[in-house]
Amino acid sequence: MMEDTKKIKWYALATMGFSTVWGFGNVVNGFVYFNGVQVILSWLIMFALYFVPYVLMVGELGSAFKNEGGGVSSWLHQTTNAKLAYYAGWTYWACHITYIASKGSGGLKAASWAIFRDAETYDSLPTLYVQLATLGVLLLGCFIASRGLNPLKKLLTLAGTTVFIMSLLYILMMFAAPMINPGAAYVKPDLSLQNLIPTFNVTYFTSLSILVFAVGGCEKISPYVNKVENPSKGFPKGMIALAGMVVLCAILGTIAMGRMFDPAVINSSDDTFSAYAANGAYWAFQQLGQYYHVGDLFLIIYALCNVISQFAILVLSIDAPLRMLLGNERTLQFIPSALQKKNKYGVYSNGIFMVAILSGAIILVQSFVPGAASVLRQLTKLNSVCMPMRYMWVFVAYLALRKAINTIPAEYRFVKNQGVANFFGVWCFAVTAVCCVMGMFDKDLFTFALNVITPIILTALGLILPQIAKREQAKQPASR
Repeated sequence: MMEDTKKIKWYALATMGFSTVWGFGNVVNGFVYFNGVQVILSWLIMFALYFVPYVLMVGELGSAFKNEGGGVSSWLHQTTNAKLAYYAGWTYWACHITYIASKGSGGLKAASWAIFRDAETYDSLPTLYVQLATLGVLLLGCFIASRGLNPLKKLLTLAGTTVFIMSLLYILMMFAAPMINPGAAYVKPDLSLQNLIPTFNVTYFTSLSILVFAVGGCEKISPYVNKVENPSKGFPKGMIALAGMVVLCAILGTIAMGRMFDPAVINSSDDTFSAYAANGAYWAFQQLGQYYHVGDLFLIIYALCNVISQFAILVLSIDAPLRMLLGNERTLQFIPSALQKKNKYGVYSNGIFMVAILSGAIILVQSFVPGAASVLRQLTKLNSVCMPMRYMWVFVAYLALRKAINTIPAEYRFVKNQGVANFFGVWCFAVTAVCCVMGMFDKDLFTFALNVITPIILTALGLILPQIAKREQAKQPASR
């Protein structure tokens, strides 16, 4: 009986997953990049054909490897071999290089909004100065991480929860605003079926990686599969509820933003588009405060929480992925000994040095981009190309698990039919890969080059390190 009381209810699991997967930034990016309310149909397609099978496959993996704490890397080690487990761990770490580069910029942008309460102050600063400040923030984050200090975890949880709650409140308050303040200026979005059908052009397909990036990352909740009450029924029920909550939030959030912003204005010029991509969330809360006659109160709260969240995520993103890569004893044979070195605080100091060099290089390269808002737009696109690459290993692990279905038991199965299971594994892998590759394209040549070169360099480095480690190991017997 005591054991049963500790089980997680399906609705509690759905809530946990929702706060992990979804964020207000996803609503803003979808609205800005997909011509306003037209993104609704794209969201529905993405959820039905990608997100739902994705989370249910993760559920099966988590159920099969309930005692494995290493996530995707551990799954691959159990189903394939240590080499593929290393590549999965490397990909997870490498993807965070671009993510880390964006956190400093995001934190400075949030701080500017909290202090000056406008977009112009930050966006008008010379890019070189902004990027040097961003580099300074990165180096400070690396220093904090190198001291083995992670006092920001509780602060991050608090700030993240506050931002999450405000995101939901934005939707509710925006729908209530016309009743409370009917005299304010609102946009009337065209929700006719004809208008909701997107224009399937090059811009549309090269932006799909942003939607894939938005709905990914649910593998973080896989450890809870076997803690759910009646996993075979409770987990899929929770995941379907999660998908429903995310769909509802995406659609209602998009409609709420449609009452506030006109897509024709957003798409009027490249500079305006970049400005909305960088500042849309802050303008949304600022405008909401005006509807409720509280000035910039909502904006300031949101911006301050975002400052804390962005800087805390920066430090944790430097530390946690590095520990996952270098702390996995099963894959250390593929990593040079220099990177395995720890300082007196038990931190991988050379690994942090490598993070500083790679993320710092991205930051400095962007010093030549005209306009701070364009830098943030570039980083959004670069993250949408790089971050989903780690999801592909989830589907590789799933296909390997289904191949070993007779030898690796699982309390929960996504589907019983092998053909259907393999189809969805291949389908989700292909969708992720194609969206990442298409997402590299951009009409701005510098952005296009950055989107192509960055993954190539990170992949090449991941291939080179095992060769260095192999040479080291070959020399060891001879030196004795």
